[in-house]
Amino acid sequence: MNHSKAPKWAAWLASAAGLFSRRHLAIAGAALLAAGCNVIPKGDVETAPPPPAPAPEPSATALPTDSGRHRIALLVPMSGDAAAVGQAIANATTMALLDTNADNLRITTYDTSTGIAGAANQAIADGNKLILGPLLADAVPAVQSAARAAGVPVITFANDTSVASADVFVMGHNPEQSIRRSVQFARTRGASRFAALLPEGDYGLRSGSALDKALKEFGGTLVRREGYARGNTSIVSAAARLRAAGGYDTVVIADSPRLGIEAADELQRGVNPRTRLIGTELWSGETVIARAASMEGALFAAVSDTRYKRFAESYETRFGTKPYRIATLGYDAVLLTLRVAREWRVGNPFPKGELYDRGGFLGVDGPFRFSRSGIAERALEVREVRGGEVVPVDPAPTGFGG
Repeated sequence: MNHSKAPKWAAWLASAAGLFSRRHLAIAGAALLAAGCNVIPKGDVETAPPPPAPAPEPSATALPTDSGRHRIALLVPMSGDAAAVGQAIANATTMALLDTNADNLRITTYDTSTGIAGAANQAIADGNKLILGPLLADAVPAVQSAARAAGVPVITFANDTSVASADVFVMGHNPEQSIRRSVQFARTRGASRFAALLPEGDYGLRSGSALDKALKEFGGTLVRREGYARGNTSIVSAAARLRAAGGYDTVVIADSPRLGIEAADELQRGVNPRTRLIGTELWSGETVIARAASMEGALFAAVSDTRYKRFAESYETRFGTKPYRIATLGYDAVLLTLRVAREWRVGNPFPKGELYDRGGFLGVDGPFRFSRSGIAERALEVREVRGGEVVPVDPAPTGFGG
């Protein structure tokens, strides 16, 4: 396996390590494939970080000084049930360094499966100035506790916007933006009376709140919402109750493709005209929805896959396996860091103020920028299930309006 040979699209990456500026967005590069994994919605998150544990001594393998490179910590699971996802993200960060010929970053991986607080404290003790990770939002408080005292910002791959703060930046794709974008587009197609199937727990609450806000912003009425327990057939029962009540023309299903199909089969049973369905970012890269007759015409919004196919092909060539879809977050986090590193002196604190560039940045997942709340705002396209395929029907914006 040749890790030194950069793919043909590396020229784009070398220039796009800067991503894009306030004045213009240079979108180049190539088509990218979809392969498959989203961050799983988390449980409840602590409202305040726990007190910091005593700082450990630097690792035996840690360099005492690194005068030519910035020290970056990657906190992901490298053992246990989520090891494959963590390894994919770690591989993607390595791939980004190779593709851009970067020699000014030193990225050290810390296994969060052995204890998130211990991994975070060790990363700080080893002198890292930026933390990429963790993967899930419920691990953020422990990482933040270790990092805040040292003035080290955190860029998490989680998708829960509630953990964002002045020193925690949320990079994951989230349902709030997906639902907002889909509702905006559905309104242009005449959707006016909405219903929702929402799972119990945090993801369902966030999705329901996002729908309420989108309807307030773009118009439309929420006529009914049904809740259910995730992981069993209760979504079918909830869909049956919704179908019996009627009175809607559009239903938002805030769940995975598998459960979404089960709900759609029930919702479309004996219905004429068909109900318009809206999913979330969880449907991205899942071709199974295109094979379900009940999903015909369903909409959802997600980041464009324009560049993902080339990324996935290059990843498979280097590492011999297909990447998880979330691996692009690791890749784009490195591109983002390289952009900021242009004005970052080795040994100095990470200049987190540079993350607020209103012009945004460009990565494999397209344009994004961080709001003052610390949440990544993304340019999303709308896709539709049509004739056994999932096709874009409204392209993602190429930049931000200021």
